[in-house]
Amino acid sequence: MQAMGENIDMGAFWRTLGERAIGATLVTAQGADGPTGFLGLSAAHVCASPPTMLVSIDRKTSALGAVRESGHFAVNFLPEGTAALANAFGGKGEKVFAPGAWDTLETGAPCYATALGVFDCEVEQIVEHGDISIVIGRVRALRATGQGAPLIFFRGKFLSE
Repeated sequence: MQAMGENIDMGAFWRTLGERAIGATLVTAQGADGPTGFLGLSAAHVCASPPTMLVSIDRKTSALGAVRESGHFAVNFLPEGTAALANAFGGKGEKVFAPGAWDTLETGAPCYATALGVFDCEVEQIVEHGDISIVIGRVRALRATGQGAPLIFFRGKFLSE
């Protein structure tokens, strides 16, 4: 067991976070250089009134600039069978925004056409903390399929693949 306090081992920190199974999420934005995104495993809702989402973005992630510039982002909940896509957005391949696989809702942020759910958000606030930017966005449009199973990430890998 790791001791409490300031001397937390980062390997232990990430291993402990890995004990929580979560749905794989892509966070996308339309930047000046085109569409971009990343595997956003920390995306969550803030509240329902007003409908608000948040994403934590590492300051080294290139997509952060597009989110700041455009003032929008989309949170895409991936269906099972999309581990290759998730891996590409997690830095293990080329991000592909193929026509037909992506569309937009209201803000212009890329939305994965077969995502189980999508929240299309306008940036309301950015809070800097440690090595990340916490981006809070007001939901401007959304959609849900109501069917299918999620792509689950657990202990550093996707379970349904």
